[in-house]
Amino acid sequence: MQKLRIVFMGTPQFAVPIVEAIFHSKHELVGVVTAEDKPSGRGLKVTESEVKKAAFNFNVPILQPNKLKSPDFIDELSKLNADIFIVVAFRMLPEIVWSMPRLGTYNLHASLLPQYRGAAPINWAIINGEKTTGLTTFKLQHEIDTGNILLKKEISIGENETFGELYNRMMHMGADLVIQSLDLIASGEYTLQPQSEVENITHAPKIYTETGKINWELESSQIHNLVRGLNPYPSAYGLIQNKKIKIHKTLQANIQLKPGTFEFINKKMIVGCGNNTSLEILELQPEGKKTMKAQDFINGYQNGTKQFDI
Repeated sequence: MQKLRIVFMGTPQFAVPIVEAIFHSKHELVGVVTAEDKPSGRGLKVTESEVKKAAFNFNVPILQPNKLKSPDFIDELSKLNADIFIVVAFRMLPEIVWSMPRLGTYNLHASLLPQYRGAAPINWAIINGEKTTGLTTFKLQHEIDTGNILLKKEISIGENETFGELYNRMMHMGADLVIQSLDLIASGEYTLQPQSEVENITHAPKIYTETGKINWELESSQIHNLVRGLNPYPSAYGLIQNKKIKIHKTLQANIQLKPGTFEFINKKMIVGCGNNTSLEILELQPEGKKTMKAQDFINGYQNGTKQFDI
């Protein structure tokens, strides 16, 4: 088995266990490409990407291009003389970049391709009530998330599992799958499989704050899945007299109430949903306040209305 020279490209926490696994593998990490430092928070303090923070320990070049087609960046990247690029949660690459290494560029995607192509596959799998999802390594080509597949791993989704919980599980499983993929490529004994032709492909577009607005006329199971799929960020939410209430945790209930109406029953907060279904709200966050248990919200509730805006 040959020892591969690898450039890793990634930005968020999801990519960190993977770049760490590559650094500690039998292969050689020769460089890291990540997002530029940017100001964030109230004080606009300059912050570094999670991958950059991890890469400080590796003693390898860290490239942070503003433009991926910049001649300076292309020159720096080519001088690293990598056999292969590995991409996890990074920007869309131009052909001049992904076609550079002799073995090509491979991406880890957090779904079982071709399903859930797009920016937020973990969120949407939960929002849509899927029972399983998975991870896929594939070779990049022109159209996003369409390349030939190297390996897949199926993963079950718990009935009440949140986006944050599944994200944490999948990023560690992703590290294992990437190392398996690299070892397979290094052996030279592998076959790439074209993605199957599926008529009804479910996509996974970027999540926005507005994605989380709850329609209380949907059935409770759909709202429960939306809450799970957006926990911890950006959160599902309802409005009470035009004030935002983030809903962090729910359970199915068996009490019939008009959609959007809530009652405090046996120290529980129950809200009506569509088709004579209902949810128990376990954790919520009123506008301008910290996350609290429903019991604390009940104890301090002084507003006369018990109705979410519809």
